Amino acid sequence: MRHTNRSRTAVGTTLAALTVLLAGGCSSGGDPVVDKEEVAEKVSSALEEQIGQAPDDVTCPEDLPAEVGASIRCELTADGDTLGVTVTATAVDGTDAELDIQVDDTIAN
Repeated sequence: MRHTNRSRTAVGTTLAALTVLLAGGCSSGGDPVVDKEEVAEKVSSALEEQIGQAPDDVTCPEDLPAEVGASIRCELTADGDTLGVTVTATAVDGTDAELDIQVDDTIAN
């Protein structure tokens, strides 16, 4: 029988829909974006705030366009397991973006 790690379970259920404010978007010479490292950092901080433990790692393969409805897929690693994360911009005001963070319910690996 496989035992589910309590912190991983908490990650999936606690952040079913977490909204955070991310200030300080940037522009890559064109349309404004939120830097992928900044998005990953915000996901990690939000998880730590919600469940009391940050994931081991969060990576986002691309910048998030700073426009309402834009989303990217990221991955978080916790206790050796990988979970997908969808990050969506729900509100944008200049270079400030409000983000909705949704952690997948199932392990990716």
